[in-house]
Amino acid sequence: MMKSKFIFSLVVALFAALLSPLAAQAGDLVVDQRFVDKKEIAVTFAGPVDKAVAGNAANYRVFEEADPDIFLELAKATVADDGKSVVLTFASPLNAVKTHVVEVKGLGGADKTVFSVSKSYLGYLFGILISALLINNFVFTKYLGLCVFFGTSKKKSTAKGMGVVFTIVMVVSALMSWFFFNFILTPYNLNFLQIVVFIGLVSLTVQAVDTILRKVNPILFNSFGVYLVLVIANCVIIAVPLILANNNYNVFETFMLALGAGGGFLLALYLMSSVSERLQLAKIPPTFKGLPIAFIVAGQFAMAFLGFSGLQLF
Repeated sequence: MMKSKFIFSLVVALFAALLSPLAAQAGDLVVDQRFVDKKEIAVTFAGPVDKAVAGNAANYRVFEEADPDIFLELAKATVADDGKSVVLTFASPLNAVKTHVVEVKGLGGADKTVFSVSKSYLGYLFGILISALLINNFVFTKYLGLCVFFGTSKKKSTAKGMGVVFTIVMVVSALMSWFFFNFILTPYNLNFLQIVVFIGLVSLTVQAVDTILRKVNPILFNSFGVYLVLVIANCVIIAVPLILANNNYNVFETFMLALGAGGGFLLALYLMSSVSERLQLAKIPPTFKGLPIAFIVAGQFAMAFLGFSGLQLF
């Protein structure tokens, strides 16, 4: 038994010794690789390379790490004048969320140079947060949760309290939903029950918040009125677990999505409450008083938030 383990370790060490020069060469040759556009990947080399090799699109094979059998169509490879970098332009947009693998033949004297291109994971998490907070704000771009939005956005104090409660409920229920989805629903093929389970988890969270808030801050609890109960079946709360289930988010991505969605709802409530307090003193035609002017203001906010469309920080 000990002899077989020794032989196996020796074989592994031999293969590692044979492959290490090639791996070191690939690591020393490529010093930087990143997505620069929806259809482009920029590669920087440690020194000048053969322009004929680096500029020939036929020498490249690019695929997503999860799908190694599906090669992406490379339109052209543009080499810099100094030969130290190349820009790979593809025929179709790239899914920059996923890791891409690039194989190059004959680069730097090696038979094949392999390296991967991916975004920073911290940047990806921050992108999920910013997307839910601003770019895809659930109220102003998806028009979810309007009943609570118009009902509790009349005063800043109530709006801030409701926004914080919403965020807490959203984060806690989303994390519980992620756990149930990944460890109970999916393993036992019970995905058809996800909406029922998600609503039950949200109800449990709201009931806990209701009990705590009743004891800790009765004034804020009374100011919410019936709208705190409406949180149970609110489409904003339910949307987060459905999104994480559809996109197979892990626990960190789920937390950032829930935090961004809750923060976006808090931002929407605060902006609307700030305007509502000024509208009470403004001269508004009787026809537009109340809900009509609230819808008009919400529409203007929605148009303003459209300016964040296409925003990419990482």
